[in-house]
Amino acid sequence: MKIKSGDRSSRSESNDQDNDQSSVELFICPEDKNSLSQWDHPSSRLNQLSLSADPIDPFCVSTHWNFSFQEAFSPNRKLLIRSNSDSAIAFAENVFENGEVILTPIEAYWLFANPLLGSNAVELLAESIEEIEDHYQGEIPRILISGLKYEKDPFKSKLQQMFGGKFGFSFFRQEELCSASLEGGFDGFLSRRSTSYRRSLRKQVNRSQKHGFTFERHIPITEAEALAVYERMIAVELASWKGIGQCGMAEHPAKEFYLAMITRLAQDQKARIILARHEGKDIGFIFGGLAENHYRGQQFSFDQEWASSSVGNLMQLEQIQWLCEEGVTHYDLGPIMDYKHHWTEQRAISESWFLVQL
Repeated sequence: MKIKSGDRSSRSESNDQDNDQSSVELFICPEDKNSLSQWDHPSSRLNQLSLSADPIDPFCVSTHWNFSFQEAFSPNRKLLIRSNSDSAIAFAENVFENGEVILTPIEAYWLFANPLLGSNAVELLAESIEEIEDHYQGEIPRILISGLKYEKDPFKSKLQQMFGGKFGFSFFRQEELCSASLEGGFDGFLSRRSTSYRRSLRKQVNRSQKHGFTFERHIPITEAEALAVYERMIAVELASWKGIGQCGMAEHPAKEFYLAMITRLAQDQKARIILARHEGKDIGFIFGGLAENHYRGQQFSFDQEWASSSVGNLMQLEQIQWLCEEGVTHYDLGPIMDYKHHWTEQRAISESWFLVQL
C-alpha cells in the first residue's frame, strides 16, 4: 500500500526518476507481500546500504535481523521504508493500547539496529516528515532512532540541526557492546588474551581431546538444511539450563525469530553454526551470522550434563578459528556480559534517542 501526498509526492517520484534514483516511499501493510518482497532478500537496497553505512552493529541493520524480528514478534505492524540512490530509512509503526503511535526501528526490543542507512539518511527522513504528518492527520508520532554511536556519530549533530525548532531530541537509553579483533588470525586473537586465560584454554582443549569431543561446521544453503540444523540446535537447547528453565530460544517467539533468521541467512550462505558432539550425540551449538567481514554472535548453548566440561569456551574457540580461516576480521558478541570480558577487548556504546514534535 503506497501512501502519497497528492501532486507533491508524484512530482518527487518523477524527479527521482529523472535523477536516476530508485526512490520508494511506502507504508507497507503486512499482508502486502509484493511490496515487502522487494526489500526481503539478500541483495535488496536495505542490505546493500547496511554493508556500506558503517553502523555500530552491521549485522543487526540487515533484513536477516530486522525482518525476522518483524515476522516472529510483531507481524501485524506497518513498515515505513524509503530509499534513494545512496540512503534509506526503515521504521515500523507501533500502536499501543492507549492509542499512542511510535515509529521505531523495525527491531524494537533490543534496539541494536540503526534505522538510518547511508550518508544522507537524515535528509531522507526530513523529506519524509510531511508525508508522515499527512498520514497521521497532522500529528507526527514520536520517532525512535537507535544504533547511534556515543562518540563521533555522524547522524547526531545532523539530527539536531535539521530537526531543531520543530522537534526535541530526547535521550532514551544506551547499551555497552563488546567485540574482538581477529586481525592477525587465530594467533593474533590469542595474543590479545591474558597469559593466564590462554593457559586455561589450552587445558580445556586438552581435556576435550581426552573426552573425544568433535565439532561440526554448518553453513545451510537451503531452507530444508536450515530447518534440519535448527532442529538439532533446539534439541540441545532443551537439554540446557535455559531449556530446562524455559527461558531460552526454544520458547516462543524466540524460536520463530531464530528460525526465520537462519532461513534468511541460508539465502546468501551467511550463517555460521558449529555443533559440538560426543559419541554421536549433539551436546552443544554456537550460532552467528556474517555481514561481510563482520561476525555477529547470536546464541550458544550446551547440554547441562556437560556443564563442567567447558563446552561453551571450546565452541567459541572453534568458531573463532573457523572465522579466521575465512578472513573474517571482527568478532562481535553484542551487549557486554561477564563471560564476554575474556573474549573481547573492544567496547562501544550504542545510544537510542527520540525525535519528539514540539
